[in-house]
Amino acid sequence: MNFSEIIEKDRRFLLHPYDSSVNPIDVLPVKGGGKEFLYLTDGTILIDGMSSWWSVIHGYNNKYINDALKSQIDKISHVMFGGLTHEPAVKLAENLYKISSCHFDKFFFCDSGSVSVEVAVKMAFQYHMAQGNKYKSKILSFCGAYHGDTFMAMSLCDPINSMHKEFANVLHKNIFAPRPKSKFDDIYENDHLQVEEILEKHSDEIAAVIIEPIVQGAGGMWLYHPEFLNKLRELCDRYSILLIFDEVATGFGRTGKMFAFEHSNIIPDIICLGKAITGGYMSFAAVGTTQKVIDVVCSESGPGAFMHGPTFMANPLACECANASITLLKSYDTQKVMSFLQNTMKKYFFEAKEFDFVKDVRVLGSIGVIELKEYINLRTITPKFVQRGVWVRPFKNLVYIMPPYIICEDSLKKLCKAVLESIWEEFSKK
Repeated sequence: MNFSEIIEKDRRFLLHPYDSSVNPIDVLPVKGGGKEFLYLTDGTILIDGMSSWWSVIHGYNNKYINDALKSQIDKISHVMFGGLTHEPAVKLAENLYKISSCHFDKFFFCDSGSVSVEVAVKMAFQYHMAQGNKYKSKILSFCGAYHGDTFMAMSLCDPINSMHKEFANVLHKNIFAPRPKSKFDDIYENDHLQVEEILEKHSDEIAAVIIEPIVQGAGGMWLYHPEFLNKLRELCDRYSILLIFDEVATGFGRTGKMFAFEHSNIIPDIICLGKAITGGYMSFAAVGTTQKVIDVVCSESGPGAFMHGPTFMANPLACECANASITLLKSYDTQKVMSFLQNTMKKYFFEAKEFDFVKDVRVLGSIGVIELKEYINLRTITPKFVQRGVWVRPFKNLVYIMPPYIICEDSLKKLCKAVLESIWEEFSKK
């Protein structure tokens, strides 16, 4: 199919994420990719500033991962995980154990980031049910949070400003605390005190606290102070509440550490991993927990097993893909890579602080964010990015990039310049 035919049939048959079928936003047909580049059907080449929503950390068409998948598919592409096991899954669990500094003893593999949140929450509920705590039926989440699009995950997203607010009447009712206000590199202002009040009042019904460590992603790209996590751990221990970290977006180096919780001094009871776990090749996720938690979950006082089991759990192709991605990640000089990405983005993005239409600029690891004072029109700003040879997908009032870790210096500079030039062209005359 040619460029026009793909677009025509796309509009006829497909739905795209968060887009209308009545008046859809224009889409660009992609025919291939390599390293940090996307190749469109019409011959256009774009530098991908999004890593396909945080996931393609090693770039496109990576030979090492390609070869791992080709080798595995000749052995077995899928097999049920009930009563069976296989080497890729065992290797992946051991790899995750090691790169998380041996903090998590058991791993549950599932289909996507949203599903990992469902698994983590179910695990927390079952943990308390096994101890006879029948009334711990709620989760404490935070304003500005985003945890996914499945139903329990939606119920944990910001109840007022998230894209899921229209579903309020049909979602599980949870409890929300104000988001931490202290910026990542500012003085900590005791943001946990309001959380402490909530936990003191509702500890008998809260099973767990869930939070995106250091970076609230799709809820606003907010970077907050690590001390908040240290205080949250203390509070959860005091009130016998589990602590869940949603690292679906932040895991595998994105914030400059292998995992975002490493910016703090503590570890959670349960961790959710996804997106970059396979280098962006396949939908896959993992939930890690401690021996202490899982022993209670599987105790004889309950059903004796954790009650969850997706059909494609521990898919061998995805597991081997994740193993290859982790091997590549460990081969990098991570500190050098992240310093290059962070310093380059700061050099260019901090120029935007002088724009009168910019509210804030935030950079951490390989995440660069420019927060504007008004909402962005995707229909008008996207062509400006494309004309400059880059792919950037803003949302609400946020223009942000999170390029692949392997992006070259020239491409990263071009990407940053294109962002500055495009927002200037879009907003300077308003």
